[in-house]
Amino acid sequence: MDPIEATISYKFANSLLLAEALTHPSLAREAKRSRFDNQRLEHLGDAVIQLILTEELFRLFPDFGEGQLTKMRSRLVSREALCQFAQKISLGQYLLLGKGELSSGGRERPSNLADAFEALSGAIYLDGGLEAARDFIFTNFRDHIEEITAQPEEKNPKGSLQECLQAITPSSPTYRLVGQEGPDHLKFFLAEVKWEGLVLGQGSGRSKQEAEISAATEALRERRWEGEKVCE
Repeated sequence: MDPIEATISYKFANSLLLAEALTHPSLAREAKRSRFDNQRLEHLGDAVIQLILTEELFRLFPDFGEGQLTKMRSRLVSREALCQFAQKISLGQYLLLGKGELSSGGRERPSNLADAFEALSGAIYLDGGLEAARDFIFTNFRDHIEEITAQPEEKNPKGSLQECLQAITPSSPTYRLVGQEGPDHLKFFLAEVKWEGLVLGQGSGRSKQEAEISAATEALRERRWEGEKVCE
């Protein structure tokens, strides 16, 4: 099994699809291999991700209209999120890049990582079908889906807290799970948020994400950070 296959827990039947998903256009141009790059798979993968997440949101929120569902999907599928997923599976180290792109930091370029994640999703869909793609996407999006389920409206306490604090220093708040209680079917988690060594808030919830949102909400309410009032 290829190392990237071991990382994503998926074995390709057609290894050429994996190679295509990992081939940046810069290498295809240098090698003069027309169309053997990840751009077509990126296009397909974007549609596959959109479909799977749209279906999941449609199921989770039966009372929401088209506009609300579209906004929620936009919160889930951002270039930043796709880049983070790619970084989580170290996708950059497997990219096949041209010399120029490689020398200019192409393995860490956010656009390359986001594009490659979409291409990989498209390749898995072609190779293993919709269920294989769904498993891969849910594995990566699970925490984000839990977070949006806990806070379906556009209010985003974690994002608001980060904006507030980064107006003071570049440091971001960090979240830590500090406890859990209850049986498996009724478990509650306790999380805290810290910044610059200061505990700003604690919160509990049925999932880690819900507990972190609760902690951020308390932090915004209590405003324990030092410095000027930068949040209203």
